[in-house]
Amino acid sequence: MADLQKLTELDGFQAAFRMTDRGELIEHHIAEGSHLNETSLDLIAHMCVANVAIATMQARGWEANSSSQGFYPINGFTLVGMEWSAVTNNNLGVILANKNVDYEKAYELLGQLGGEA
Repeated sequence: MADLQKLTELDGFQAAFRMTDRGELIEHHIAEGSHLNETSLDLIAHMCVANVAIATMQARGWEANSSSQGFYPINGFTLVGMEWSAVTNNNLGVILANKNVDYEKAYELLGQLGGEA
């Protein structure tokens, strides 16, 4: 099981979560003062799973119908919002304030933590 506490060390941390492959929220941490709550994280987790599924379908279709390869598998997804971004990799996600976001560092840490359910 991944240690979500490590994600709280990222600059601009707002929330971290672990979800099933269907987007069901398993575990979460929310920063003090954040406007996020368990309900919003549940919706974000489902949105992330849905977008990974769509990107997977597109990647598989692209590879099947072109000579281009290397798009599949899709492991992660980033939603860039007006004030914060949601970054996911496998079954882990983190919400970071855009003011301080470092996408590469977030993906690196999510990858190190594994993200397996």
